[in-house]
Amino acid sequence: MVKFLEYLLIAGCIALLLVISHWIGQQAYSWMPVEATAEAQKVDSLFSFLVSVGAFIFLALVGMMIYSMLFFRAPKEDYTEGHPSRGDVRLEILWTVTPTLLVMWIAFQGFNIYRQLDILGLKQIVHLHTPVESATAYAAEISPGAAPLKQPADETIEVFVKQWDWSFRYPNNINSQELHLPVNRRTRLNMHAQEVIHGFYVPEFRLKQDIIPGRDIDLVVTPIRVGKYQLKDSQFSGTYFSLMDADVYVEPIEKYNQWLTQVTNQPMTIKNQAVAEYSQPPKTLFKTSWYTVAPAESSIANQRKVSNDT
Repeated sequence: MVKFLEYLLIAGCIALLLVISHWIGQQAYSWMPVEATAEAQKVDSLFSFLVSVGAFIFLALVGMMIYSMLFFRAPKEDYTEGHPSRGDVRLEILWTVTPTLLVMWIAFQGFNIYRQLDILGLKQIVHLHTPVESATAYAAEISPGAAPLKQPADETIEVFVKQWDWSFRYPNNINSQELHLPVNRRTRLNMHAQEVIHGFYVPEFRLKQDIIPGRDIDLVVTPIRVGKYQLKDSQFSGTYFSLMDADVYVEPIEKYNQWLTQVTNQPMTIKNQAVAEYSQPPKTLFKTSWYTVAPAESSIANQRKVSNDT
C-alpha cells in the first residue's frame, strides 16, 4: 500500500510538472516578436515545444535535488559512500532511447520548416518541396544546367543589396527602397548581392538568409499580419552594416496595388544613414587607419523605370 501511494505521488508530481512546463512553453510565444508570416508560426511552435521540454527537465532535476536534500540527508559525521545505482537495464534504456527519439524529432521538425521556406540558388542537387499548407513532400532530381523547380508564388520581387542600401524591383519595372508585400499572398523574393555577403533578416518573419554575390537566392514568404517592419542586414558586411535597414510594409492587396500605381516617374531621394554617419567627425581620441568603403550618396527611393522599347 505504501509503495502504491509512493508511485501515485510520483505520478501526480510528473503530471503537475507537465502542466507547469506546458504553461511556460505557452508563455514563450510572448518572448518572440509578433508572427508576421505563416513560416513564423511553425518556428514559434517549435520554439515553444523546446521551452516546454527544457522547463520540464529543469524543474524535475531541481525538484529531485530538493527532495533528496530534505529526506535523504546523511546523518552528521557520516562520511560513508552512498549505494551506487548501477546495473538497471531498464533505466539505461529509458535515458538513452528517450533523448535519442526527442532529438531526432526536433531535427526532423527543424528540417521540415527549413525546406518549407523554399530556398533556392545554393547549387543544390535535390530540391525538397513542401508547401506551407500541406505536409506532403517530394524530391526531384535536377540535372546539371537545368533550372531548379520552384514553388508557385503569386508575385516575384527582385531584391538588390549592396554597400550600403537595399533596393527592390517590382513588376512593371518599379524600383523602390521600400519592400511592400501583399498580405496572405505567397511572394517570391529573388535576392542578389553586389559585392560582399549580406543577410536578409526580418525578425517578425523568422527569416534570416545569406545573400551571396554571383548567386540568385530565391526565398518564398507568406505574410499574414498587416503592419510595418524593419529589414536588417544580419551579416557583418562592413563598417556601417548596422545602418543598412529598410522599411517593410505588409498590406492588403488593394492597398498594395494602389501603392504600385502611385509610384511616379519623378525620382525621390532619401537620406542614407551610412553617408550621414561617415560624414560625421570621428568621436575617438585617435583616428584608426582601418580601411572602410566610403558610402555612396543618397539613392533613388521610388521610381518607375521605363524600358527602352516602350
